[in-house]
Amino acid sequence: MAKKSQVPFFVRAANVLTMTMLRAGFKINGFGKSQYPMYILTVRGRKSGLPRSVPIVTLERNGQRYLVSPYGIVDWVRNLQAAGEATLVRGRRSEILTAQELPPKEAALVLREDIRGGNPFARNYGVGPQSPLEDYEQVVLKHPVFLLQRV
Repeated sequence: MAKKSQVPFFVRAANVLTMTMLRAGFKINGFGKSQYPMYILTVRGRKSGLPRSVPIVTLERNGQRYLVSPYGIVDWVRNLQAAGEATLVRGRRSEILTAQELPPKEAALVLREDIRGGNPFARNYGVGPQSPLEDYEQVVLKHPVFLLQRV
């Protein structure tokens, strides 16, 4: 049986504080050079049908928004794969988005560009700015990339 992806304890603990601040309306940016905006991602649970929320950072490239899972195929990823849509909230702004998981070749290009841009989660992927595209194609099998579009 494959090892289940898991978010490190310190991240789960920090997410409690981050969610509290985001729900209070604070506009927080992600870490590292990129400083991408943080959102509350709410997606319907694949088993319970109940809304599940997690703080996330979106990537913006060439007028498109993407979502990458830095910790692998965790619950919010499986929920998003099943639901195909989610709600993003930042401050008082809320939007409903469709989420399309990109095929490995497209996802690899997005992830490579993000890592070259200074993504602080690059260490989680095991590839670097100079890694060949084929390495990225293997990484995105365990770290899905979603294209987000307004409904």
